[in-house]
Amino acid sequence: MLKHKILASMLKLLAKLPLCAVHFLGSALSWASYLSYKKYANLINTNLKLSQLTKDDVSFKKTLHRNIGETGKALLETFAIWFKDYSTLSKWYQGCTGWEHVESGLAKGKGIIFLTPHLGCFEITSLYYGQFHPITVLFRPPRQSWLMPMINQGRQRGNVSLAPANAQGVKLLLQALKRGEAIGILPDQAPHEGEGEWVPFFSRPAYTMTLASKLAEKSGAQVLMAFGERLEGGRGYHIHIKPIEQGGIKTTELLNQEIEKAIAQCPSQYMWVYDRYKVRN
Repeated sequence: MLKHKILASMLKLLAKLPLCAVHFLGSALSWASYLSYKKYANLINTNLKLSQLTKDDVSFKKTLHRNIGETGKALLETFAIWFKDYSTLSKWYQGCTGWEHVESGLAKGKGIIFLTPHLGCFEITSLYYGQFHPITVLFRPPRQSWLMPMINQGRQRGNVSLAPANAQGVKLLLQALKRGEAIGILPDQAPHEGEGEWVPFFSRPAYTMTLASKLAEKSGAQVLMAFGERLEGGRGYHIHIKPIEQGGIKTTELLNQEIEKAIAQCPSQYMWVYDRYKVRN
């Protein structure tokens, strides 16, 4: 449709802007949504408050206000990253902590499972890793089919391949692990009915995927938690990688505990507006 082509052309313009401008626009958009839409505001307020990651009202309000801006940045930077030339995208990488765990995992020969929650810039981590080694990333095809070409163009670059969230996609993930390669999963994405279990997430029942735990147990792969911290002033991103002990996500409850630990490192950059406590139809 014409309106989709026009919107796609507008989104492509984001890649031509400095990252600081993209983040400014994203922050403004999020604040407008927060002030205009009650559901948007309620999700952020409720989910952040129930996490109990802030010690008092002052800390809560400070984290809340920052999170509103960070949520909008996460949205717009996605499109800027998708359309940014791959060779120049490296300028946005400002460092990586924990790369030695990647090398250790690869040396074991059983593959690596990257868990990347909706924390910081979750689009940047696979592209960063894909500069050096192959990685297959699980994704859920969008309901708006016109977005699919952009997703393919934006995410399948370097050594990054995509695997749809279905039986064929799971097969691709297992094949990658058998080759000793890495795979990437959004572990806090709400799964479809029949694909998860109800277990606590910040002391509240959340329908949680079983796939990550099953893949880890079946493959014996090294599990790593990773996220791209969004730096202030549009300076780019710092990649954080931490290992999870063997059997550390053996159950979905343990998986959520590991996700909680990651979020606690940077609660203002978690996507609290994401409805974690639902079941996809």
